[in-house]
Amino acid sequence: MDRNIAYWFAIHTRSRHEKQVDMFLREKSINSFLPLIRTLSRRRDRREFVDLPLFPGYLFVNMTLNSMYDVINTRGVVRIVGNDNFNPTPIPDKQVNDIKLLLSSNVKLDPYKYLKNGVRVRVKVGLLMGVEGILLKRKTNYRVVVSIDLLQKAASAEISIADIEPID
Repeated sequence: MDRNIAYWFAIHTRSRHEKQVDMFLREKSINSFLPLIRTLSRRRDRREFVDLPLFPGYLFVNMTLNSMYDVINTRGVVRIVGNDNFNPTPIPDKQVNDIKLLLSSNVKLDPYKYLKNGVRVRVKVGLLMGVEGILLKRKTNYRVVVSIDLLQKAASAEISIADIEPID
């Protein structure tokens, strides 16, 4: 990586400090991006819309490696995310721009667990609640594949991506 070229990095913040860290970084003239989603807050005495982070505990900064010290020493910053604790890993511009596009499109967004093809999942609602299997994407639909290892046979059922959760 070139030390003088700006890359996008993910910043891990203290719990519920994303907005403050974003403000502190902007005060230091560091280009930051905190994706927020408007959600209805359901408190006992009132209901109102609030802006919550799309990725709780994280925000993005576009910085050079030379400005890393200024970012890491910002109040509320825990670390710059990387593959290991010592080398921050840049995030591809395309991924950050895709998130910006989603936010600007005014479609309803919800935070969701990171899932990928082939991950073990569990159905959490509906008729198939409790079923465990492998996530499979076919064309535009998602399927959960349930295998009987001893028989080396499997069956798949179409499922909504919102109805499943990854198995740890």
